[in-house]
Amino acid sequence: MGKIKVVGLGPGDIEQLPFGVYQLLKKEKPLYLRTKLHPVVKDLEQEGLVFQSFDAIYEGNDQFEDVYKTIVKELLTAAQKEDIIYAVPGHPMVAEKSVQLLLENEAGISIEIKGGKSFLDDLFQAVKIDPVEGFQLVDALSLDQDQLEVSQHIIVMQVFNEYIASEVKLTLMEKYPDEHVVALVHEAGGKNEKIEWLPLFELDRMEGVHNLTSLYVPPLAVDDRTKSFQTVQYYMDAITGENGDAWIKEQNHETLVAYMEEEVLEFKAAVENEDIDNMVEELGDVLMQVLYHTNFGEQSGYFSFEEVVETLNKKLRRRHPHVFDGVKAETLEEVDAIWQKIKAEEKRNM
Repeated sequence: MGKIKVVGLGPGDIEQLPFGVYQLLKKEKPLYLRTKLHPVVKDLEQEGLVFQSFDAIYEGNDQFEDVYKTIVKELLTAAQKEDIIYAVPGHPMVAEKSVQLLLENEAGISIEIKGGKSFLDDLFQAVKIDPVEGFQLVDALSLDQDQLEVSQHIIVMQVFNEYIASEVKLTLMEKYPDEHVVALVHEAGGKNEKIEWLPLFELDRMEGVHNLTSLYVPPLAVDDRTKSFQTVQYYMDAITGENGDAWIKEQNHETLVAYMEEEVLEFKAAVENEDIDNMVEELGDVLMQVLYHTNFGEQSGYFSFEEVVETLNKKLRRRHPHVFDGVKAETLEEVDAIWQKIKAEEKRNM
């Protein structure tokens, strides 16, 4: 039984390829490439490098998860007979699902990570940012708006065609202004490096995106983060803080209860009037009252906003086993039976 040595081809040109990796690739061992669509491969081919790529698997599948599983299966089969080398773009431990699947293999095959260079250093240099300020690396294929921290630098990888660019644009526009300026970075650090700054709404109108294209999204200033809950918390902390609003500093839980009741009634009226705009505004007012009370709790040392959220999350999870745990509840009667059972257990544990 052999082993699999995994190496990274770097972000682009052969000049960016670490010398140790270059030497390993030149050895007389079977070499497998996840894809040959990488600038360094052409240079290595001119030096007589022989390899087998898995590009045909991509062409025969439209689900990346299936592609990676098939690649891993073939690699493990080959390694049953001899040592092999598996080369991937960038660094093996940066956004390489096939490498993660290899490391999780149960076939007893030894996996040795031999390094490489990721595209991140060159991208940071290209857009001139310091990652210590905070950044997120996210995959365009699984981009989730709820996980985006708009106060940080965002790097979206795998923006490799216009369709993906369009999907990324729509997701980002849920969090960022349409005019927010972003950058498409092609072949960061390579001789063909290209940076295109453009407003977010034009993202899917740009031509020339490919498998070495990433998107850089700069952070928003505090007053521009109007769709972020963190901004609400920031404003609320300032308003209720030592140098905050004089009126709110004189309030407490008891004096604000009437305002909570008033806001709920105003929301009720908006619902009855089918006034959507007013529903949005009144729900915001209800939330404002909730945050006043959690801030009072934090200032008094009795409870925190995080404790309120923790209690709610645990309750949501506990009270919905038919959603999260596979418990059967297809009718209202079955749901009610589960509900009553859980509430009875909660009372016993109080």
